[in-house]
Amino acid sequence: MANLLKKFLPHLVVLILFVIASLAYFSPVLQGKSIFQSDIAQHNGMAKQLRDYSKTTGEETYWTDSAFGGMPTYQLGVKYPHNYIKKLDLAIRFLPRPADYLFLYFIGMYILFLVLKVDYKLAFLGALAFGFSTYLIIILGVGHNAKAHAIAYMPLVLSGILLTFRGKYIYGFLLTTVAMALELVSNHFQMTYYLFFIVICIGIAYLIDAFRKNMLPHYFKALGIMVLGVLLALGMNATNLMATKEYADTSTRGKSELTINADGSPKAPSTGLDFDYITEYSYGKLESFNLFIPSFMGGGSGDPLPDDSKTLDALLKLGASPQEAHEIMAQLPVYWGDQPIVAAPAYIGAIVIFLSILALFLVRGRFKWWIIAAFLLSLLLSWGKNFSFLTEFFIDYVPLYDKFRAVSSIQVIIELILPLLAVVGLHQWFNSFEQDEKKKKALIWSVGIVGGLAVLFLLLKSTLFNFSSPYDSMIREQLGIQVIDALREDRMQLFSSDTLRSLVFVVLAAGTLWFYLKSKINQTTTIALLAVLIVCDLVLVDRRYVNNDDFVQARVMEQPFPKEAADEQVLKDDGYFRVYDVASSPFNSGRASYYHNALGGYHAAKPRRMNEIYDFYLSKGNISILNMMNVKYILSRSKDGESIAQENPYANGNVWLVENVIFADNANNEIRLLDSLDTKKTAVISKEFSNLIPTKNIVRDSTASIDLVSHQSQHIVYESSSKSDQLAVFSEVYYPHGWNAYINNEPAEYFRADYLLRAMAIPSGNNKIEFKFEPAVIKTGSSISLASSAIFGLILLGGLFFSFKKEFPSSNKNETLLTD
Repeated sequence: MANLLKKFLPHLVVLILFVIASLAYFSPVLQGKSIFQSDIAQHNGMAKQLRDYSKTTGEETYWTDSAFGGMPTYQLGVKYPHNYIKKLDLAIRFLPRPADYLFLYFIGMYILFLVLKVDYKLAFLGALAFGFSTYLIIILGVGHNAKAHAIAYMPLVLSGILLTFRGKYIYGFLLTTVAMALELVSNHFQMTYYLFFIVICIGIAYLIDAFRKNMLPHYFKALGIMVLGVLLALGMNATNLMATKEYADTSTRGKSELTINADGSPKAPSTGLDFDYITEYSYGKLESFNLFIPSFMGGGSGDPLPDDSKTLDALLKLGASPQEAHEIMAQLPVYWGDQPIVAAPAYIGAIVIFLSILALFLVRGRFKWWIIAAFLLSLLLSWGKNFSFLTEFFIDYVPLYDKFRAVSSIQVIIELILPLLAVVGLHQWFNSFEQDEKKKKALIWSVGIVGGLAVLFLLLKSTLFNFSSPYDSMIREQLGIQVIDALREDRMQLFSSDTLRSLVFVVLAAGTLWFYLKSKINQTTTIALLAVLIVCDLVLVDRRYVNNDDFVQARVMEQPFPKEAADEQVLKDDGYFRVYDVASSPFNSGRASYYHNALGGYHAAKPRRMNEIYDFYLSKGNISILNMMNVKYILSRSKDGESIAQENPYANGNVWLVENVIFADNANNEIRLLDSLDTKKTAVISKEFSNLIPTKNIVRDSTASIDLVSHQSQHIVYESSSKSDQLAVFSEVYYPHGWNAYINNEPAEYFRADYLLRAMAIPSGNNKIEFKFEPAVIKTGSSISLASSAIFGLILLGGLFFSFKKEFPSSNKNETLLTD
């Protein structure tokens, strides 16, 4: 027992240090504060109705009326039955947010280094280098929590894969299964998709190595074990995966039936997002150097100008007052790259870059080659439209690649693998496999390459770069050439300052390794010094963008949208209707959803037909669309900024009986016919539903009536009365998966009308009409999740039983990890 405690004590200490580091960086959480995350504020607006329903009823609702006229809650934080892996995830994330995600970064990477048989002290250093990487901190600052969540579990998945390939089949299977299940529960499939690219690079490297060594049976055995683990992981997340897939097909991530754009021009057929949308955020080739120099292209879009700004002097000379000058400066772009907006540079760290180059001289074999392959693939794909040949190939031929936007985010692969390479290089540096002379040459070459690049930039900056932004021409027209020249000088100053900064950190790190090589300091001291330098390097940049100033009282995030006079006015109306918020960007804001049943909302995968209606009509102010969507109030602002709720007296109501039907041949015809249509009297129906309309029997009955009786998110009840069959149109979004219709408790058919609403043929007489959201995908997925969890539980118990007396392989400092 004493030996066991001695063995695990260092790891326990490291675990505690990770907790301390996470809480130290986000220290305001200890005062009960929350970080203000803009994306999470919008999400809270979208999820408010879902959460209120859960608090009131103790149950989950799988449909919300608060956004886009109605949509599933599958991507809004709904909880599924038998989702046991989510409970494990919550147990691991025991720290207050966002410290919990930073802790996940650390612990996942630490485990990966241990699997690679790296000394725990080096593993600790590497975990800090990964966790404090600027991009990973920035996404926590803006609220990309799901992305951070998925990235944090990436190293754990790789740990299971590498452990299995090493022949530790039981432990490898268990870790792969749990890690992959946790990766999927994070619910950011774009990051998981990028993880698959790393896995492919590893798989190819190991396949080539197995072929060369005549070990193909072992390779395919390991592969089969991992496939089984992934299948179980998929099974444990079945409900979310199946529900997300079902919804995604009807969202902007799915295939559109339209072949025209809103302006009538032809639309290229696509099964996913279009090229321009996918590549809107494409990393510039030159911009990639900000992995090494944080302000290589000015830093982030909102970065301030230098204290001794030349731009300030230029503005003052033009006659601006100091206050006016500073207000203008706040609007001028320091960032001079091509992307529309950048929160911060994806800075990995000058020391990490330097150590990665050093590792290329010291590390051999399959490990180095899959790292290089993954690096090149990630870098080239991150360039997007700036390397269009490769990007177009992936969009056209690589499955699912066209489902994701912001191609620059694939650089998360680089954020993961470069710290990995750097620390493995250090492991080789400290072992005895390489002669000191070779290490000395590697160090000199590495300093020469990385330091030399920095010196070259400093000496030739005005020759190599023009420091011009795509927006400078507009600024020149408004403020003159003198301001532009001064602004470029300020950009150059920021560039020089951070280039010199990176050079200094490289020299300090190289000097530390040189002193070790000359036996001036021991290994532990060297690692400690490098850890301090790396943390200082990264954290000082991180704090430029995410710091204590970003924290607010917890209630601000819990109630991110203060109630205004217009909200009060609308909330006094106890009817059921929708609200359209033109005071903000209606289809990019969750504010209205926080208080009302909104026609708009904020979501990365909007309901496709609703989004198309916005593009064709709502964005152009077509009031008839608002009428058919039962928009009773339009939120706007007066000239003095006061909130206003304008009542729309022409709203169609919750349901109405129509007199005429126009059949549409296709989606193009269906959406175009809505232009100037009196939707109160006439319905546009796709020909695919013509068999559900007994048109010969429908005669408008002047005495007929149909009314909403009760409306809950998953259960809507109407009552009708008529002397003859009627055709009713309901102001409810048509969603074919899960909504079931009943007339007098008997199943009934309904269909789509007016491009995105529901319609139904109503028989004569008095009728009770119900719509119930009963998604079969939840029941099926929950059953699969339960079965998969049970199977894994049995395998876990069996595996632990047979391995109980086998000690986990101990670390050997003289072993060469995954190299040859």
